[in-house]
Amino acid sequence: MDLSPTLSRFVLHWGEMGTRWGVNRTVAQIHALLYVTGRPMHAEEIADTLGVARSNVSTSIRELQGWNLVRLVHLAGDRRDHFETATEVWELLRTIVRERQRREIEPTIEVLRQLLADPAINKDPAEAKRRLRETLELLDTLTVWTDEMLKLDTDTLTKVLKLGAKIKKLLGTDGARAARGKGSELTAAHLLGP
Repeated sequence: MDLSPTLSRFVLHWGEMGTRWGVNRTVAQIHALLYVTGRPMHAEEIADTLGVARSNVSTSIRELQGWNLVRLVHLAGDRRDHFETATEVWELLRTIVRERQRREIEPTIEVLRQLLADPAINKDPAEAKRRLRETLELLDTLTVWTDEMLKLDTDTLTKVLKLGAKIKKLLGTDGARAARGKGSELTAAHLLGP
């Protein structure tokens, strides 16, 4: 398959960004290719399109499957394995966030809990113990918040993300509004409305 210059540039850029996110370049390029074309592809077609070795494609596909970003599909009349990814960007975001949380945040939370439960920590400075406890609290809070955000439907999640600093008004922390005594008039409907 020949990619247009625009799509080729996107795939190449996504590969470059992948390396910055700690993902192998080919893994990121394959995911970008499947996403941007929006159709299942077999390994030989992926290898030919990207100009990479077939063995590299196989290894990369396995990694993408491990991240739940690529799934195996079969097409009628074709005995080869084909692979596809979600074409809805919010679904991809949810998958990536869940996987990063499972792979990176949850193990860190577990280690912090073990460290704080270990009586040996009492030999360390109180400030160090406080910092570990605060780090655990932060990660726990972020995990709960992330879980709640990922449960939202896409329209609501989009509105929440677009709120930005307006969230201060909803929480009643806008100093000027609170000083005028009008902080309680603002509801989530005002902020999330059309």
